[in-house]
Amino acid sequence: MRHLSRRGPVFIANKLDMHASTVGRVLRRHRAPLLRELDPVTGTVIRSARRSARRYEHDYPGSLIHVDVKKLGRIPDGGGWRAHGRSEKVRGRGAGYDYIHAAIDDHSRLAYLEVHPDEKGTTCAGFLDRATRFYRGLGVTVERVITDNAFAYRKKRCVPGNRCCA
Repeated sequence: MRHLSRRGPVFIANKLDMHASTVGRVLRRHRAPLLRELDPVTGTVIRSARRSARRYEHDYPGSLIHVDVKKLGRIPDGGGWRAHGRSEKVRGRGAGYDYIHAAIDDHSRLAYLEVHPDEKGTTCAGFLDRATRFYRGLGVTVERVITDNAFAYRKKRCVPGNRCCA
C-alpha cells in the first residue's frame, strides 16, 4: 500500500470522511499552497506558484473595456470537410475568414460582439463607436479601452487626404 501524505487532501479527506476532490477545492479556494511548493520539514513556501495570487478587476463598469478580434475560417454552405470529405473538388478554395470583434467590460464581464468580413481601420472604428453606444445605452460610460493584438486598434493608419497625413 502506498504511503499517504500526512498533510495532503487525501489524508484530510480520510479524516473528515469527505471526497479528496472536495477538500482540494476548498484548499484551492483558500489559496493554500500545494505540497510540492512547501518545505517538507518546516512547511514554509520554497517554490512560488506560477499563477498570480488574485485576478485584477476594475472597481466599476466602464472603467476599462477589453477589445479584441478573433479570425475564424468560414464554413462553406452545406457544411465543412466532415460532411463532404477533404477532396479539392468538394472543398474548393477561397471560403475566406470572418472576424469576430469583441468588447468586454472588465468589471461586469458584459460583452458586445459583432462579426465582420475584415479588421480594417474603418471597420474597427465603427465597431468601437457602436460598442461605446451599446454600453452608454446601459448607463455605462467607457473611460479606457485596452487591446492586445488587433493592429487596427493599436496603430493609426494615415490615408492620403486625411488631416493626419498633412
